[in-house]
Amino acid sequence: MDMSFSPEELAFRDEVREFIANNYPQELKGGRRTRGEMSKEDILKWHRILYKKGWVVPHWPVEYGGTGWTITQRYIWNEENARAETSPLLPFGLSMVGPVIYTFGNEEQKKRFLPGILSADDWWCQGYSEPGAGSDLASLRTKAVREGDHYIVNGGKTWTTLAQFADWMFCLVRTDPNAKAQEGISFLLIDMKTPGITVRPIITMDGSHEVNEVFLEDVKVPAENLIGEENKGWTYAKFLLVNERTGIAGVAESRKKVATLKEIARKEGGQDGAPLYDDPSFRHKVAELEIKLSSLEYTNLRILADEAAGRMAGPSSSILKILGTEVQQTLSELAVEAVAHYAAPFQMAQLLGTANEHPVGPDYAVAVTSSYNFGRAASIYGGSNEIQRNVISKAVLGL
Repeated sequence: MDMSFSPEELAFRDEVREFIANNYPQELKGGRRTRGEMSKEDILKWHRILYKKGWVVPHWPVEYGGTGWTITQRYIWNEENARAETSPLLPFGLSMVGPVIYTFGNEEQKKRFLPGILSADDWWCQGYSEPGAGSDLASLRTKAVREGDHYIVNGGKTWTTLAQFADWMFCLVRTDPNAKAQEGISFLLIDMKTPGITVRPIITMDGSHEVNEVFLEDVKVPAENLIGEENKGWTYAKFLLVNERTGIAGVAESRKKVATLKEIARKEGGQDGAPLYDDPSFRHKVAELEIKLSSLEYTNLRILADEAAGRMAGPSSSILKILGTEVQQTLSELAVEAVAHYAAPFQMAQLLGTANEHPVGPDYAVAVTSSYNFGRAASIYGGSNEIQRNVISKAVLGL
């Protein structure tokens, strides 16, 4: 695979690098905090800057606001953002429901919802998982009953990321209780200000408020907010999950973190006081990680090449999801090993920037515990890795 860049692509890389250097908000630099530790305005700052530039959705078709960049330019864009450690944009509107709307929605829905997604005037959350339907999403029980020109929705969703800020939810509901598990499901867009919706926080083990429970009691949703056909929601849900799983891979971000891990390991000492990176056992672990990351990168590039040729990733995205989250979790484990006893304190005040005292240990150790704790969920969200292996065995390998 030819990975060399043309002069035009190198010029584009320089343009992107300069733009990020000159426009990324100074107060967001450092990359310590998770989204659950940031304000709504902090989360949206970079989004709004990119929207004004016209660079917020490089992956969208041009007619809906995309940049028209080539696959290589999009690759460079991701690389440069990882290099600069910019905050990732919220995927719920840009990478999840947006593509569903412009692919399966009607013209009125496109005109109504896509502009707000682009500008970040509308914040979206995802209503998929339920207390009894997470990895086995098809067993969801939230029901929607058609009454005239509305649906009446009752049920509950859980692990709903940043629902405390959301204006809208894209939600899977059961509209035919007598159909088979993966049938009878519909895809509704629900205004979070509608009476009957209650959001209750779930504080995660890293101490942040990123996820929530959402309860829906006799929530009245206009039938015009149905995407596509009734009882065909599973088709749209699978399309969305392909985009989510592909995005979870995080190749560029992981490569940057590997470089940071090596820097830390060359500073921190092992049991004999020598730098940890001098330990052959630790170097072996890092080498194994880099090999897996390289295989992940080339798999990602093959899928991007297929996309450029008009072929959807489909079930192959499950490979990216599994490898990507395994790499991320291994990185967080090795980071804990590298900073040693400095990983023990959980320093929320330093993460939030509200502490007056100096953090315990070096600055680069402050976020290690938080990242490790939060990363435990990576192999679960977006469809657990065990379920992804089933998908690969059936849809990719034909077993």
